[in-house]
Amino acid sequence: MKNFAQLLNHLYFSYQHKAKLNLLLDFFKNTSDPERGYALAIMADTLDFPTFKRQLIRELIDQRIDPFLFELSFDYVGDLAETIALLWPNKMSKSESKLPHLSKVIHDLRNIPQAQTANHLAELLDKGNTIERWALLKIGTGSLRIGVSARFIKKALALYGQVNIQDIEHLWHSQKPPYIELFAWLDGKKPIPSIAEDNFFHPVMLSHPLKDKDLSSINPDNFFAEYKYDGIRVQLVCTAKEKALYSRTGDNISRSFPDALQTVNNPVVLDGELMVAGKHCIGSFNDLQKRLNRKNPDKKILEEQPAVIILYDLLEDEKRDLRHLPLSERRKKLENWFARHHPSNMVLSELLFFNSSEDLLELKKDTLSKQHIAIEGLMLKRKDSPYIAGRPFGYWFKWKRNPRLIDAVLMYAQRGHGKRSSYYSDYTFGLWLGEELVPIGKAYFGFTDEELYQLDKWIRYHTQNHFGPVREVEKALVFEIAFDAVNYSSRHKSGVALRFPRINRVRWDKPASEADKLENLIALINPTEQR
Repeated sequence: MKNFAQLLNHLYFSYQHKAKLNLLLDFFKNTSDPERGYALAIMADTLDFPTFKRQLIRELIDQRIDPFLFELSFDYVGDLAETIALLWPNKMSKSESKLPHLSKVIHDLRNIPQAQTANHLAELLDKGNTIERWALLKIGTGSLRIGVSARFIKKALALYGQVNIQDIEHLWHSQKPPYIELFAWLDGKKPIPSIAEDNFFHPVMLSHPLKDKDLSSINPDNFFAEYKYDGIRVQLVCTAKEKALYSRTGDNISRSFPDALQTVNNPVVLDGELMVAGKHCIGSFNDLQKRLNRKNPDKKILEEQPAVIILYDLLEDEKRDLRHLPLSERRKKLENWFARHHPSNMVLSELLFFNSSEDLLELKKDTLSKQHIAIEGLMLKRKDSPYIAGRPFGYWFKWKRNPRLIDAVLMYAQRGHGKRSSYYSDYTFGLWLGEELVPIGKAYFGFTDEELYQLDKWIRYHTQNHFGPVREVEKALVFEIAFDAVNYSSRHKSGVALRFPRINRVRWDKPASEADKLENLIALINPTEQR
């Protein structure tokens, strides 16, 4: 546990990618199995601890530290795990302080009865030093914030084993912690692991935004276009043993959408966009959100908002891997598969053709100007493109509808987390409803570091009230807020909810009285959207 805690600490305080890469390579080289495999699993977030949650951690510290003192400390530090690690009473001397191996810690936390978890966790925290306690708590909170993404970790593994990162991507979801076979292959001790006929996810192929300078490279003979639907990217995997629906990140969402799997029974891997059906057409993302994260949807919602998959691609058919084939061939095979099986809850994505750059620009203009609730843009795909995991350049491009903009007033601010824990970087903003400001959402990115320093200073000088860690500020600063869509929402006081709000710019020059009214925002809601 000590070595893993030190690794996390060094990664947290390293800002250069090369330095982080060297830390990971050194750890993989000098750490034995299964410790390095479990460390990999925690950093890649492939382990779950059902009884080790944030609420339990809060209850433990409240039993040992005055809650008011904790709130003051948490407000200053900004990170739950770090705050508790610093405040936790030291009961043992340095000679007595010793946590077990990481593998032992993980085994116990994953298998201990829920009733015993609190006492066991407290004993572990008593045995560790500050850094070890911090690392231990990070395991439970699930938010490492060490500047290492899953893709970055796979890059480190590829460098460590001197293998192609595409091979890592291909294997990733078929391997399980503590990744013994994976490391044996990377160490050159065993051949590449075989992939059994189980449900596993193929990492998805992604696109690049199409810039004006790239437009000249789009030859109409080599590309076709598709609508970019506004749902969630999914992969449907059906094998002889079972079938599952995965999100673009490899999360199994089958329980939330059992109806999406009902019409597929033969071995196949399909790539598409998950939507829900409305009364007369495909529903919006807002409709889909009503079903997301529902582990056990009831009969009513399954009937009123059934799942629909817009099919983009065919990756496997009858156990044959098709990803190496050009997209034009995969598309023909997808059309043949669809004609053979006639799945009632699936729709083939429409192909759109163009003869010139002028035609393409007109197609773009027509698509992006439409207010279709299920379409958010346009995709361009090379007909000869193989299906490559990640975001390879030159194959697939996208045009998304420009974000909506509205001027809103800063109402409240709160400290950020991780490296932003010393700054007020989480903002609540509102619009005018008569003489009153009504909060419509929150944003915490979209500004530079220099702007953050200026905003933090402004907030401190213009604070009017405190509500725990939240500061109410003078209603005088205007933000231009960008967002993808706005919908009706019964859960918000304003009656609306923004999708993906972010700060487009700070309007230091604009009086708060000239910010937008709530009615201006409501007018942007698609008229086909249901209340």
